[in-house]
Amino acid sequence: MGADTAVIAGERARGAAGERVRAAPGERVQDTPGERIPGEAGQGRAPGAVARWTGGPARRSRRRLRALLAALVIAAVVVPLSAAARPRIPAPAPAVLAAPTSATLASAYAANRANAAQASRMAAAHGDADRAATDRGLASPARRLLSFDGRGPGRATEVFGDLAHADRVAVLVPGSDTSLDTYGRFRADALGLFRELTRRAPAGTHPAVVAWLGYTTPETVSTTVLTTGRAEQAAPGLRRLIGELRGVTGPGASVTAVCHSYGSVVCGRAAAGLDVSDIVLLGSPGTGAGSVAALHTRARVWAARGADDWVAHVPHVRADLFGTTLGFGTDPVDPAFGARIFPAGDGGHSAYFTAGSPSLANLARIALGTTQAVRGEGGPR
Repeated sequence: MGADTAVIAGERARGAAGERVRAAPGERVQDTPGERIPGEAGQGRAPGAVARWTGGPARRSRRRLRALLAALVIAAVVVPLSAAARPRIPAPAPAVLAAPTSATLASAYAANRANAAQASRMAAAHGDADRAATDRGLASPARRLLSFDGRGPGRATEVFGDLAHADRVAVLVPGSDTSLDTYGRFRADALGLFRELTRRAPAGTHPAVVAWLGYTTPETVSTTVLTTGRAEQAAPGLRRLIGELRGVTGPGASVTAVCHSYGSVVCGRAAAGLDVSDIVLLGSPGTGAGSVAALHTRARVWAARGADDWVAHVPHVRADLFGTTLGFGTDPVDPAFGARIFPAGDGGHSAYFTAGSPSLANLARIALGTTQAVRGEGGPR
């Protein structure tokens, strides 16, 4: 057939009404064996077979087909991302600080607030009032920033409570579409968890919450949200954060990783080296592992999903496509995964930290170590 052969679907070549395949001057049509096409010489063509066109016009047809497919891909993927894209916002490089200790914690907070204040001024000069306001809020004297980076989508680690004296620490790991531009909702979740911990803490217990926006989260409308790539990049940073927290609180503190949505993929990738007592998977699409045993962690692993969470409809599979692994494997609330299951109520994907919800109450119980009170606990003990 030659290098210029183009493949056109049989239904397109023949038509729904059995129309003939006509060759332009200088071209020829090769039919596959089967049903004959009336009036055509040579072998006939079976339903669903393909017609192969050769010659100069065939190359142009193939190029037009490829251009059409490319346009469809762009329309389906690139255009939504481009519409959501923001111009790069100028910001200073992060403050260079040693790993914090209880003695240096206050100075670390101050240095990161100063960096956020500078980032706010630069964003305002750039004309981005929304980012300037977010950075200005983070620079407030009341905020406790363990780290801050205002460049690009931005990163921040904020502490709620007295970390230096905390003995129960919950680290909140966010999912997709979390950045400084959406930081308000992430902070609200962390603050809601801290308030619940404070309300439920037994006498003599000192809780704290760390909101860790320490990685570039994937966009929901993108291919990055379908693979473990961003999670694998984030895992070392999460392990490092836990190590730094141990340097502040001391080894006796209990640390719980609360991992929401794609954040559960991050926790799954980091689990083998994560020095925590508990890992909680909320609204998880999967962890990239087929079971708790495959996470290679000594931590207790918990999982919950709200009754109205759309993640329930995500196929829990892993497949190799063009050299890339798509999907995250076994559903963490499937008994086969082996996690300790607890009810999360009737809420949706963003409702796990809603005040008064079963999920928030159970999260607090797990982080405080009062796990005997967790309602609906299942799985291995």
